[in-house]
Amino acid sequence: MADTTPNLHLPYILPSQAQKHVMHNEALVMLDRLVQLALEYEGDVAPGAPSEGQRFAVGGAPTGAWSGRAGQIACFQDGGWLFAAPRTGYLAYFKDSGVLKIFTGSGWQRPPLPDILTPSRLGISATPDDTNRLALSSPATLLNHAGGGHQLKLNKATAGDTASLLFQSNWSGRAEMGLSGNDAFSIKVSGDGSAWATALHCDGEGRVSMPNRPLARAHRAAGTSTPASGSETGFAALALEQGGFALGAALAGGGNALSVPADGLFLAALTVIVTTSSGFSVSLRRNGSVTLLTVQGPTAAPTTASGVAIVQLYAGDHLSLLHGGSATIDEGSGRTQLSLFRL
Repeated sequence: MADTTPNLHLPYILPSQAQKHVMHNEALVMLDRLVQLALEYEGDVAPGAPSEGQRFAVGGAPTGAWSGRAGQIACFQDGGWLFAAPRTGYLAYFKDSGVLKIFTGSGWQRPPLPDILTPSRLGISATPDDTNRLALSSPATLLNHAGGGHQLKLNKATAGDTASLLFQSNWSGRAEMGLSGNDAFSIKVSGDGSAWATALHCDGEGRVSMPNRPLARAHRAAGTSTPASGSETGFAALALEQGGFALGAALAGGGNALSVPADGLFLAALTVIVTTSSGFSVSLRRNGSVTLLTVQGPTAAPTTASGVAIVQLYAGDHLSLLHGGSATIDEGSGRTQLSLFRL
């Protein structure tokens, strides 16, 4: 029979042994050193003023009082150092880092996670909750492939539910992309986190639309008009409007100016149909001073004159028509009209 236990090497009290209390107390001391192991730190240099009972993990290149004790456990007791060799599988709490480590036979390491981990909540430098059961606070997130491609899957229960990516500013929503309340892919934006506008909509057939892209088709009421040369006229109706175009101030020559809702490059198309003419021109003007596009026609009538231009417009600009020469203009939807859309 061996003189010590196989795992902790505690001394047995042997038959007919004198001073049995010595062996018993030695075993208690070893238990006190190694059971419920809590180490102050791992290092190569002993502390200058250790406290009774403090334990340390000796590093790989110890010096001074720990010289020659690499990899062992050092315990300060009765004014001196006692040492014990850890065995594979020992668990110890490291007070300096606040982590639990396991002795692998060659060093102390944090225990690995199991291959399959199914916690109800997981927070990485963040606190999860009932809704955000996975919470991460980090400068960046990497989702890498494992030998090939990589898919990020967002699944929802029914068409009326939502599967989307929400982008926030100071915890207030500003943009969202995905399947929001239906099975069409959309990109929505918001300036305040409460009112949302759809910037792009793509249905299941791959048809793409931009419901808030600024566009308009403006015209005067059906009939004819004969604007004086040098007069400025506007529009009476919007046969097509999207993205905030509106009729603005009334103009002396008739109709209203067309108000531009947003900055950008616009495609402008002006069509003028005349029934009688002695030679005419019609110019699209910005803010009553900048000519953007001019169409003109000869004395022969009836005739149709049209022109197209890419123009820079700004939110708050107003558009009007400046007339030159003399002509009777055929007004109305599908007749004389201005078409605009933002590129």
